Amino acid sequence: MNIASHMARAGRAFQERPALMKGGVVLQTYGGVSDRVARLASALAGRFGLKAGDRVALALSNCPEYLELLYGCWHAGLVPVPINAKLHKSDFSYIFENSEATLCFTSTKLMGVIEPLKGVALQTVVEVPSDDYQRMLAQDPLPLVTREPDDPAWLFYTSGTTGQPKGAVLSHRNLLAMCLCYFADVDQQAPWNAILHAAPMSHGSGLYGLPHVIQAGCHIIPESGGFDVEEIYRLIEVTPGLVFFAAPTMVKRLLDHPVDTDTANLKTIIYGGGPMYVEDCLGALERFGPKLAQLYGQGESPMTITALSAAIHGDKEHPHWLRRLSSVGIAQSAVEVRSANKDGAYLPDGEVGEVLVRGETVMNGYWRNAEASGQALAGGWLHTGDYGVLDEEGFLTLKDRSKDLIISGGTNIYPREIEEVLVKHPQIAEISVIGRPDREWGEAVVAYVVPKRGLRIDTASVEKFCIENMARFKRPKHYRFVESLPKNNYGKVLKKTLREMEKSVQE
Repeated sequence: MNIASHMARAGRAFQERPALMKGGVVLQTYGGVSDRVARLASALAGRFGLKAGDRVALALSNCPEYLELLYGCWHAGLVPVPINAKLHKSDFSYIFENSEATLCFTSTKLMGVIEPLKGVALQTVVEVPSDDYQRMLAQDPLPLVTREPDDPAWLFYTSGTTGQPKGAVLSHRNLLAMCLCYFADVDQQAPWNAILHAAPMSHGSGLYGLPHVIQAGCHIIPESGGFDVEEIYRLIEVTPGLVFFAAPTMVKRLLDHPVDTDTANLKTIIYGGGPMYVEDCLGALERFGPKLAQLYGQGESPMTITALSAAIHGDKEHPHWLRRLSSVGIAQSAVEVRSANKDGAYLPDGEVGEVLVRGETVMNGYWRNAEASGQALAGGWLHTGDYGVLDEEGFLTLKDRSKDLIISGGTNIYPREIEEVLVKHPQIAEISVIGRPDREWGEAVVAYVVPKRGLRIDTASVEKFCIENMARFKRPKHYRFVESLPKNNYGKVLKKTLREMEKSVQE
């Protein structure tokens, strides 16, 4: 089983269908993309000497080449390592070293960041697009490399809530099961005409590109390369059957934008990656009609824990309709979902516990990290670290994400990573980072800072330090300078107390 077989099949059966568009312009048909994929695979195996199972890093923002590179890697039996293009150079360096990716494809904008990181693992960096990239497409096509169902296919780096990022190893079987869940549980109604990649292709949008390849649907890359509200509305007007994945904050931006656009062409907005306020959900249903679908997933079970379909969103006559809108839906078809207490015992409906998942979409484990894999997959279940409650109808409502995890704009932000940077500031004695609710972003990062004795710190100094040492999206939006942090008898900072303190702060 090789997930790339779907691209090869589409290239034969649907040669003339549009496969890639930039804005409103068709760039490639499926026949063309399939051919380019086989040629890229040939260059990866021949010119670069990569063998089945080797890792290839993709440090790219959304671009037309992203799709063909993903499938080129799979066609050659390789394992793509998609990386958020907004990360700091220290994050890139760690992922290159840990994954032992010897080759990285990156954009012109990031070449100055990535090129200096070549070393023990990373040996070659290819700019996309470039003449060098074009030469890869001049190779003779490579036959599809056979892979086993449980062979690694996607290496997704996720930190959980503490420590260095861990690489969730997703197999060809996992990705196929995810695709089938997409059709069964998330976007249930044919035809699957087109998907707009307004959210990062290194994450959910890229993953949801896979079922659209199965159906030979068109992949549209925005001219802006990302989420631009006016462009999205323009594309909806001219693209029948349009689907896109969005964080709830993106949906809110669509609602807040004062446009009078015909959205009849819109098929589905699939949202996930953070909490959607019921008020915003109702507003979106009023604006777009019953065209919302929600998913809940993690990197360890990508896009595939629970789903709330468009049909359920639109079932206003159901007596529990509003309650359902506040949930994350029911278990997807390929998994079982349970709630358990701290001892691992399953809990009855109505009791809050940790969300556990098992099934065909759950990762094989973490890349070369047996200890973390054993903890995450203890007893044959994925321990999500998220806490929620199942009702009598099987709908899951999340009560708390992993207690310290911050989700801002649909992106996971891990407090310890920020703390480990800020604690190096020469004037900071202690630091603790939490999230606070934010209407625009879902959550905002807040840093509680204890200055070294006798010193005063200004916000500008800390901001400058953050810009120099971490990705911009991780930077705190608010700073609280305090004399001390609340701690328990063992000296552990009480973040729960900080969150209670934060509730009284007015911005």
